[in-house]
Amino acid sequence: MWFSRKQVAKGPPDGAGADAAEPPGQITTKRLGDAAESLALAHLVRAGMKLVESNYRTPGRGGGEVDLIMRAPDGTLVFVEVRQRRSMEHGGAAASVSAVKQRRIIFAARQYLMRFASLPPCRFDVVTVQGRLDAPETVAVEWLRGAFETD
Repeated sequence: MWFSRKQVAKGPPDGAGADAAEPPGQITTKRLGDAAESLALAHLVRAGMKLVESNYRTPGRGGGEVDLIMRAPDGTLVFVEVRQRRSMEHGGAAASVSAVKQRRIIFAARQYLMRFASLPPCRFDVVTVQGRLDAPETVAVEWLRGAFETD
């Protein structure tokens, strides 16, 4: 399992998860990601979207993950990637959704869609969370609808 530099690599002896091993108040990339996803979800729900599933992962190694799967009011199934960055350096949060990342999200979406007898309309959105999460007045949430498409 991969950990950020700030995460504790070994869990407690009782076998609890990695989150339980983190010292209280320690900011990890996992906690930042969870906070950004919560902000993004709240933003989307306020806009009328409904949560279908969060953190959908494909089985096995080398697969993909979709942060949020939402249903739009018109019935469109929306696969949402949430990206958080403190600053606009290196292009900011939106620029971090690389072609490789897009392929992994598309792969996961295809796996998810295999459960449907008939495919609903779908799209891929990105929600960016820009700014310092510990300073809410600096945070800007932007919803990029139809941010990328399948081949």
